[in-house]
Amino acid sequence: MLYKFKSKVTGDLIMLEPNGRQMLNLIGKGDPASSIKGILLPHDMPGAIAALRRAMDDDEMALQQRIAQAQAAGETLSRSDMVSLRQRAVPLIDMMQRCHGAGEAIVWGV
Repeated sequence: MLYKFKSKVTGDLIMLEPNGRQMLNLIGKGDPASSIKGILLPHDMPGAIAALRRAMDDDEMALQQRIAQAQAAGETLSRSDMVSLRQRAVPLIDMMQRCHGAGEAIVWGV
């Protein structure tokens, strides 16, 4: 399944279900009703952006720890282990910033 985030300001943003659900959980829209379809209003976007940025910082510290542990053990991380939250969240943050500036909502659905 896919999540499709839409707005009148940007093109659609499509994410795989686990990644879309993760983004919704991080911005406080992870309840069952919002996980199927929902709306993010412009006045909620600054808080959502801040939450994603905090989560990205935490994720980057955890990734650095995983890399250090793998190196200490003489192992390498797989490519999927190297995909950061930042790589997945930045397009959504950009969408939110543009929509907030234009005063437009973002809607999504599965």
